[in-house]
Amino acid sequence: MTSEKLEQRLASAVEKTAPNDVNGVLSRCEERKGTVIPMTAKKTAKKTAKKTTKRKWTTLVAACLAVMLLGGGGLFYQQANAVASVVSLDVNPSIELKVNRSEKVLVCTPLNEDAKAILADMGNGADLKGAKLDVAVNAIVGSLVRNGYLNSISSAIMISVEDKDTARAEKLQRELTSTVDGVLQTSEAKAAVLTQTLTQDAGREQQARENSISTGKAALVNRVLALNATLKFDALAKLSVEELKDLAEAGAPAMPIGKAAAAYAAEQYAGTAALDSVTAEVDSELDESPAHYEVELHTAWGEFEYLVDAYTGKVLSGQKDLLAAVSASNETTKPSGQKPASASNETTKPSDQKPAPSGTVQDIGYAKAKSIALNHAGLRENQAYDMDIELDDEDGTLIYEVEFKSGNMEYDYEIDAASGAILKHETELDD
Repeated sequence: MTSEKLEQRLASAVEKTAPNDVNGVLSRCEERKGTVIPMTAKKTAKKTAKKTTKRKWTTLVAACLAVMLLGGGGLFYQQANAVASVVSLDVNPSIELKVNRSEKVLVCTPLNEDAKAILADMGNGADLKGAKLDVAVNAIVGSLVRNGYLNSISSAIMISVEDKDTARAEKLQRELTSTVDGVLQTSEAKAAVLTQTLTQDAGREQQARENSISTGKAALVNRVLALNATLKFDALAKLSVEELKDLAEAGAPAMPIGKAAAAYAAEQYAGTAALDSVTAEVDSELDESPAHYEVELHTAWGEFEYLVDAYTGKVLSGQKDLLAAVSASNETTKPSGQKPASASNETTKPSDQKPAPSGTVQDIGYAKAKSIALNHAGLRENQAYDMDIELDDEDGTLIYEVEFKSGNMEYDYEIDAASGAILKHETELDD
């Protein structure tokens, strides 16, 4: 290649904002260094040739430096935006964060509908772009706690780190475990923290994409499948991390019915499936004998616990036909699990509570209204503050207005004083 053509190519590269071809340009510059330049016999011609050659080499060097600088800038940009690690957080919500070498979030992706709800206050994950990884994880875990996913002793969150660099993956794993532990301790949540580091695996990545789960959860599913090959990947993928963990510890003898099916079985048994006011809290105990789900139904009449066989769906224990029991009872006789009323047939109230308006026959009471609101919010009483409960008469209907705060969230409920049904509820960030 002649020097003129080389100059033309370099000039063209600079004009086009220098593609990232630093090595190629430098190699071409290296080839030019050893070229013999022919000289003319005349002295003046030699001087001219020397001046021309000097100008050409000056141009070449300048062009090479320009390409190196511009190409280096492109390289820096690429490194800043290159994915170095993939971090996934799994409970039942599955959230994936891709980060660069500086541990800044490049993208945060909710992998299922539950995850979208967790990230709703964070622009569905978009607000976390550019944040430090520990800050983003802190925010996500805080939202998981507020939404009741990590409040049970048997609940679990899994942290998975996928990175080509094993040392970096292990470092991130330690840092994130410390971050999550800190959030759980501050919020007094009781969840277990599971961690794992992963290497890239194309097959596992495809499984994750096909089932809308993280690669970390896909790895846990495969561990269960290794114990029982008769189980199905897609069915296992629908289970929570807590269930998968317990199933693995139990040796994966069969496919469990799942939390939703367990809650439905309990409500059918209790006769409350048609009531919107009844909520269920479910914990898996698949590593116990017999394997079962603990279902706690929160009703206007109290809290009732049911044990449901994890593999058959049979209710092992609990109050049957709650509605029938309530209908058959009088004002002083309550179904199992509810405190008896006073002799005056009025609900016993703490001394600091307002009495119900005259003529009131049935009233769930302030304590029960508070319990219903907290249970719906997925919070314990010690997690709430600035509690305010008022009994109001709205167009002849008695309503409890329950307001409280937890973390950086503010909760507002309107609860029917007779039935305990939640008529209205709002949740917003506390300014």
